[in-house]
Amino acid sequence: MAILQIVQWDDNLNSNDVLAWRYVDRKNPSKSEELGNWTQLIVRENQEAILFRDGQALDLFRAGRHSLSTENIPFLRRLINLPTGGESAFKASVWFVNKVNLLDVKWGTPTPILLRDPEYQIPIYVRAFGQFGLRVSESRQFVLKLAGNKNELTRNDLTEYFKGLILSRMGDMISTYIAHKKITIFEINSYLEDMSNEAVEKIRNEFQQYGIEPLNFYFGSVNVQDDDEGIKKLKAAMSERASMNVMGYNYQQQRSFDVLEAAAKNEGGSSLLGAGVGLGAGMGMGGAVGQMAAQMGQFINSPASPAPAQAQAPAASPAQAANAGAVCPACGQPVTPGAKFCANCGARLVCSNCGQAITPGAKFCSNCGNKI
Repeated sequence: MAILQIVQWDDNLNSNDVLAWRYVDRKNPSKSEELGNWTQLIVRENQEAILFRDGQALDLFRAGRHSLSTENIPFLRRLINLPTGGESAFKASVWFVNKVNLLDVKWGTPTPILLRDPEYQIPIYVRAFGQFGLRVSESRQFVLKLAGNKNELTRNDLTEYFKGLILSRMGDMISTYIAHKKITIFEINSYLEDMSNEAVEKIRNEFQQYGIEPLNFYFGSVNVQDDDEGIKKLKAAMSERASMNVMGYNYQQQRSFDVLEAAAKNEGGSSLLGAGVGLGAGMGMGGAVGQMAAQMGQFINSPASPAPAQAQAPAASPAQAANAGAVCPACGQPVTPGAKFCANCGARLVCSNCGQAITPGAKFCSNCGNKI
């Protein structure tokens, strides 16, 4: 073995994807863990190196050039009996840890989350995706807990390791915002910044257990599938409600209008009038709906709309015309059209000579002068 052996990061590795790598001698892989005394360890900026023997981390090296010798590494002096001269080798491995900031680690829900819309109570399938940033904060902890028998740790490995954790925490957060805070799926995207800030704190403790520091966490979008039947129903309901709000009426009134329109088409104006008054009275809208029904009935039976010929009703008598809608001047009770005397108190209502209505309080008929 050469007296001076160089151990450093492999330039063929993609430093944006590989977070930790165990040194391998490309020329002689089987001799990768046989390090000679005075081996030169080169650690670059944004890197740390850890010397392992028998699974134990002996020392950690930061950026710079380091000589692996018994004089510089007290652990080697205690654990390894090295001959002088630097020609003999000792068994050890070196892990390089990349401490660069990764800011574009992607995450997303592989399957939609089933929730219930808080306003309309319609089941909907919600999806979410985004990205987060991280860096290795504790190199020893990171390698010891995650490396195992691997030769390297990549961003894809971290995504797989923490996928369950992230999806669980993010699923709980989305459920909290929709189910408990009563935010609809159409409004939740305005809360993405708040959700992102909360997400960093939710995963921080979990990541720190593995020597990782989360730098940020972003929700790119929380959405639903457009072809979902629940969403189609929800959009239809919202569209109908928006239309009714513009027109100035509610769903109950809309249903009344539909019934009245159907009655007008199928049964004519007289039936329509009865239906309108009945529906209006039943829902506390007798005046408005009844008036509308009467107007529609008049329109249907107007001269512009042909109607079957009917026998002309006989003309009302002077007394009937005079008493129509009148009240008794003596007791104030409604008067039956055509009656000469009040059905309640018996007071005379028309002149006995000419039959004209008597003016309340008059002593003589205003038409013929007959004494009352």
